[in-house]
Amino acid sequence: MSPHLDLTEPYAPLVRRIEAEATVTTDGNLRIDHFLNHRVEPAYIAELGHELARRLSYFQPNVILTAEASGIAPALIVAQVLSIPMVYAKKYSCDVEGPAISRIVASPGRGAEVRLALSSRYVRSGHRVVVVDDFLSNGRTAAALVEMAREAGAEVLGAGFIVEKRFNRGREHIAAMNVPIATLAQIEFLHDGRACLTQPPAA
Repeated sequence: MSPHLDLTEPYAPLVRRIEAEATVTTDGNLRIDHFLNHRVEPAYIAELGHELARRLSYFQPNVILTAEASGIAPALIVAQVLSIPMVYAKKYSCDVEGPAISRIVASPGRGAEVRLALSSRYVRSGHRVVVVDDFLSNGRTAAALVEMAREAGAEVLGAGFIVEKRFNRGREHIAAMNVPIATLAQIEFLHDGRACLTQPPAA
């Protein structure tokens, strides 16, 4: 990897916005869905996607892979910037063109398990894949995407996320699969109703 490439340098505009606007629910969940993954601001998600694409371009992927549904917005921007296709694994649906590869993933946010399904017609041998999602939390969804892509014969070169919840230790699962990780903001812990983040270097 290039010695000049820092895949996890905090992206200052995102760090500032999380510090100013994030809320923490009574059950300890971080909420920034008003600008990231429920209500989406096109210009802002485009800015974040461009920065993530800049970092992921090092890997020279030819396919971006994500999961339905909240990963689609950032993944689409990254794919557009890099001028390559985006594929998303579908949730719940059995309507996936065969041959299909699937995984069952525990979803803490939903309190249940979800099924991810991916057609091996769209991710296959010869593809250089980078996984993109909005959050890296416990790492189970990203790990499932890596497994499915590899089962389809593709090479997984890296994974990129807008926000990483370091306290949930998902990075360990992905790193153990020998997949480099890029993130734009890293939340170290939640305390007293606020998010405590890794700070960007001084300008």
